[in-house]
Amino acid sequence: MSVVALQSALLAQVPGVRHGFFTRRGGVSRGVYESLNVGAGSRDEPTDVAENRRRAADWFGAPLEALRTCYQVHSAEVVLAERSRGSERPRGDGVVSSRADIVCGVLSADCAPILIADGEARIVAAVHAGWRGALSGVVEAAVGEMTRLGAMPGAMVAAIGPCIGRDSYEVGPEFLARFENGAPGSGSFFAAGRCDRLLFDLPGFLLSRLATAGVARREWMGRDTCAEEGDFFSNRRAVKKGERDYGRLLSAVMLSS
Repeated sequence: MSVVALQSALLAQVPGVRHGFFTRRGGVSRGVYESLNVGAGSRDEPTDVAENRRRAADWFGAPLEALRTCYQVHSAEVVLAERSRGSERPRGDGVVSSRADIVCGVLSADCAPILIADGEARIVAAVHAGWRGALSGVVEAAVGEMTRLGAMPGAMVAAIGPCIGRDSYEVGPEFLARFENGAPGSGSFFAAGRCDRLLFDLPGFLLSRLATAGVARREWMGRDTCAEEGDFFSNRRAVKKGERDYGRLLSAVMLSS
C-alpha cells in the first residue's frame, strides 16, 4: 500500500507549494505502530521509522535528508531549517523555510499540525501545536519568523490538519482556569461535558490564534485523530486502551521548484 496524505482544499490553492497531512497508512511498522509511524521518539524499530520517513519524503519527490523535523517539546520555539544539521534534531515546535529543496515537517498524535504558506513570498512553515504550545504562542512565533523572512500575514494560508476534536478532548476545570489565566476570553472554546468535565476545542482555539496573528485564510480539516483509529495515531486513545506506546503522524509542506 502506498502512503496516504490528505490535502487541505484551501492550502492546495496556493501556487508553488506542496503539502500533505499523512495518515497512518502505507508504512512498514507493525503492532501498535502500524504502519506509517514516523516517530523517532517512539519504541518502534528505528529501521522501520527510517523507512517510513523515507517513504514520506519520497511522496514529495525529495530525499530523506530533505525532511526537517524537530525534537518537539511543546514550546513556542521555531527553527529555521535552511542549514543541514545531519542527524541532529533541534528542540522546537515549528520549522520554517524559504528553500525549495527542504520539506518542513512536524509530528503529532492528537496535537494539531498546522501548515502555513505564503506563496508569493515563497516561505512555508510546519507547526506542532498541543495545548501548551498553543497557549505559549507557537502560532504567533511561526507567523513572526515567516514575517521576518519577508512573508506577510495577510498573504498567508494556514491549514490545521487531523488532531483531537472537541468531542474527544475531555478535560478538568483546572484546565479551563489555566487557559483563562493565560488567554483571557478563551472560555468560549470549552463546552460542558459529563459531571464537572469539559470539552476543549483545540482546533477552534488555534483558528482564533491564527486570526489574531493576522492570517485571514485558515481552516481546520475536521478530522479527529482520537475518533478515527483506522487513519490516525492517537495518544489519548492509546492511553484509554492501555497500550504501551503509540505512533506519530507526519504533516509536511515544501516549496515546489
